[in-house]
Amino acid sequence: MKKLILVGSPPASGKTFVAKKIASSLSQPVYLDKDTFIPLSKAAYAAAHQPYNRDSDFFNTYLRDAEYIAAMEVALEALIYNDQVILNAPFTKEFRNRSYIEALEQRLAPMEAELKLVWVYCDIELIHERMILRASDRDTWKLENWDAYVKTKDFSIPTMPGIEVIENTTEEEVTKQVKELLAKW
Repeated sequence: MKKLILVGSPPASGKTFVAKKIASSLSQPVYLDKDTFIPLSKAAYAAAHQPYNRDSDFFNTYLRDAEYIAAMEVALEALIYNDQVILNAPFTKEFRNRSYIEALEQRLAPMEAELKLVWVYCDIELIHERMILRASDRDTWKLENWDAYVKTKDFSIPTMPGIEVIENTTEEEVTKQVKELLAKW
């Protein structure tokens, strides 16, 4: 059966590391990362004369959902031609929205594909350290306003049925958990 694997978590939790670990354990999957769409969003910021801030009202009003829609459409199109597609994105709202997940499952049914949800859990202090170390421009506002940022985000593990949790502590532990996860699938 075909699989659409969504890997989510807050920024700097290690979802790219985990998603790539899953991808490298599969046979010829399509790997997609929502961050690939960032250049398009940066162009929208420039065209609208807005400062680049992925936590701004501008981003949340005009860009966030558009990025998710575009990434999901690419993933679903890839699933037509490949049996395993991995999409790496925060999914912080989507993994907590039953209607969103059910609608996605309905879209997958005619493709005879199943949805797999993976949440990467990481301690908030470690997220902060990783965000500092990666020094990405997409994290500037978050780091400059860390306390305010943390208050506006839900770092808890979503309670949606079927979500598999990978605890991102060490590379060895992630490797072990990914092997266990894939053995269940």
